[in-house]
Amino acid sequence: MRKLRNFLIVLTAIVMPMNIAFSGGHYEGPDLSGQKITISGPWLAPQDDQFRKVIKAFTDSTGATVEYGGSDSFEQQITIDVKAGSPPNLAIFPQPGLAANIAAIGGLVPLGGDMQNWVKDNYAAGQSWIDLGTYPDKNGKNEFYGFFYRVNVKSLVWYSPDNFEDNGYEIPKTMEELISLTEKMAKDGNTPWCIGLGSGDATGWPGTDWMEDIMLRTHDPSVYDKWVTNEMPFNDPKVIEAMDFFGSFARNESYVDGGSKGVATTDFRDSPKGLFTSPAKCMMHRQASFIPAFFPEGLKAGDDYNFFYFPSYSTKDLGNPVLGGGTLFAITKDSPATREFMNYLKHPQSNHIWMEIEGSGFLNPHKGIDLSKHSSDTFRGLNQILLNATTFRFDGSDLMPGPIGAGSFWTGMVDYTGGKSAKEVTAAIQKSWDAIK
Repeated sequence: MRKLRNFLIVLTAIVMPMNIAFSGGHYEGPDLSGQKITISGPWLAPQDDQFRKVIKAFTDSTGATVEYGGSDSFEQQITIDVKAGSPPNLAIFPQPGLAANIAAIGGLVPLGGDMQNWVKDNYAAGQSWIDLGTYPDKNGKNEFYGFFYRVNVKSLVWYSPDNFEDNGYEIPKTMEELISLTEKMAKDGNTPWCIGLGSGDATGWPGTDWMEDIMLRTHDPSVYDKWVTNEMPFNDPKVIEAMDFFGSFARNESYVDGGSKGVATTDFRDSPKGLFTSPAKCMMHRQASFIPAFFPEGLKAGDDYNFFYFPSYSTKDLGNPVLGGGTLFAITKDSPATREFMNYLKHPQSNHIWMEIEGSGFLNPHKGIDLSKHSSDTFRGLNQILLNATTFRFDGSDLMPGPIGAGSFWTGMVDYTGGKSAKEVTAAIQKSWDAIK
């Protein structure tokens, strides 16, 4: 993945409210003795060992043989294998773009209407997951191919509970409240935000996450979809509006630690440390679920830090959109045993096994999972945000062509925080998109 998206979530207990969900009982599969399933994917240690625990429960129940092979060159290898006519039964794709490419050359097998209907009925924001798993085949016909299984969440704001309590701040439930809280913090003499776009050769990507979350909170999800495919130009007024909204935080010298110049130069790994200085350099930090891995050592989740959902507007009727990423399973060589393994992935047990592994970071939008199975309250809270989602959208820059999503969009966010206008920046990004058409 182009951004630093798939860090192992290194977190401990944070108390969050949770739904009561049913456990779904124990998976009991058919007798598949003598049948073999091959799976290829990008998971290496420790995720491959964790996934093998999920596999073992299936093989113990069915008698099937399942072989998983992880590779750091999976993206290249799966294309080679499909074109050579020797694919595995199942492929695990780290993002939908690659799956769509394989579908376009006839390398994927449709999952069928029953699986599609199951996702719609059993996944939170089910239609979003269907859309993310649907791609044109080699004849241009849309088919449902991708079953999302392991998901991560990005629409989060991190804070110090002590700082909030000491200043009498309440967790904002709406975007209007978040804006008001930001204003109040500044009036109180506190700096509301820490924002850092620095990331070596990838500098700028944290700003694209801000943009994506804002686009989902200011416009209908269909606008987001048109934006990431350039069906709507990058310099459309809606995008300019979103960038300027980001600027209302990032370019306000009273709102961000280090001022606007500090935003562009501060490394994203160092940026949240301002939450924990004395006095605090900032009160809030918007970042994905991996960021506690870069917090100072010795901090206790729930006591020293916590998170809340990056809220939506109460006045825009856009529900609870969630930005994130995830891996999906697709059939590249069909068989009855392969189909049964896909059925197994729908069963809560296949989720619970991974959820129970301490620090695994496994999240899933399955409404039938038992959140108490998670190894910590942290993951229960993160998973609850996912289950509360009315819309889920994949990281936009990861869906854009490389020269844009990992190029001009990144540099554009740096240029914008450096003082260029949103109109100038979005026009330049659109020009780079036009150049590759």
